[in-house]
Amino acid sequence: MFAQWNKRRFKMGSQRGFTLIELMIVVAIIGILAAIAIPLYANVQARARIAKAQADARALASAVSIYSAHMGFVPTALTELTGVVTNTQGQTAGPFMATLPTSPAGWTPSTGYVYAYSTAAGTYNLSATGDGATVTLP
Repeated sequence: MFAQWNKRRFKMGSQRGFTLIELMIVVAIIGILAAIAIPLYANVQARARIAKAQADARALASAVSIYSAHMGFVPTALTELTGVVTNTQGQTAGPFMATLPTSPAGWTPSTGYVYAYSTAAGTYNLSATGDGATVTLP
């Protein structure tokens, strides 16, 4: 009895595969999932670039504040943050940053952040633009 059952069960013609309709349904479901996931992934990248720009701007603002507390005035260029400086009392400090951060890919300016200062007022402004956002400090 078992021999007859095994012959019928493992016969070449008795195995079934997927039908064309089943395969089309699976492909359609994968397409729907991909259509949902791809825009979400692009949005995550844009948010990450914005977060990087915000973090870089905060780090630069912190370094400028420490520089101005040591020197008594704001730096005239961001490159002054990467060197050792001596104030009027002969005290040296720095570097306030190891290297200057570059703005995220696709942002303007592409080489770094825009730095505008007023030594008379002791104020400064850092900014960069991209991904439909502008990061400005302070």
